[in-house]
Amino acid sequence: QVQLVESGGGLVQPGGSLRLSCAASGRIFSRNAMSYWRQTPGKQRELVAVITSDGKTNYLGSAKGRFTIARDNAKNTMHLLMNSLTPEDTGVYYCTLFFSDSEEYWGQGTPVTVSS
Repeated sequence: QVQLVESGGGLVQPGGSLRLSCAASGRIFSRNAMSYWRQTPGKQRELVAVITSDGKTNYLGSAKGRFTIARDNAKNTMHLLMNSLTPEDTGVYYCTLFFSDSEEYWGQGTPVTVSS
């Protein structure tokens, strides 16, 4: 059984920063891609950032240059550092651990609110 526990969300002012964390347990995750998605009210869930098992990264266009995804395989954790936040970044952020098209695990989500 895989469990993903997220933390780090909260309220931040525009221009501020947050660091989200995702702790994985239950199965070895070092060989698998992980990602962050976000759900914004009124919009479809969107992929924000992904990191492969060997550390390759890719980002949503609006996140490039502002967000950094990283993983620590020794600690089974993943982080998303978000800088220069705007109100458009508000939403619930989910981490995922991908094994196959039919097996992907999701965290419970952590809310991020960017507001003055």
